[in-house]
Amino acid sequence: MMHVSITPNGRMSLPAEIRKRLGVAHGGALLLEETPDGVILRTVAQSIARAQTMVKKFAAGHASAPASVSVDAFLANRKKESGE
Repeated sequence: MMHVSITPNGRMSLPAEIRKRLGVAHGGALLLEETPDGVILRTVAQSIARAQTMVKKFAAGHASAPASVSVDAFLANRKKESGE
């Protein structure tokens, strides 16, 4: 666990070793997810991998689902099902 300070204007600095491991040593984007337990920061690649895993789990539960379901197809189907 590491201590990270947040400035009054909301900026925070991630330690250099973490930025290097995440591949954002020279800047980049992270996605923030707020959960009941706290905040999770993920790279875009980590978020895509997580979404793909969720799609595979969803598709596995549906016998009529094709073996390879794309994230776009999954999201389109969810949008259609919700009536958006």
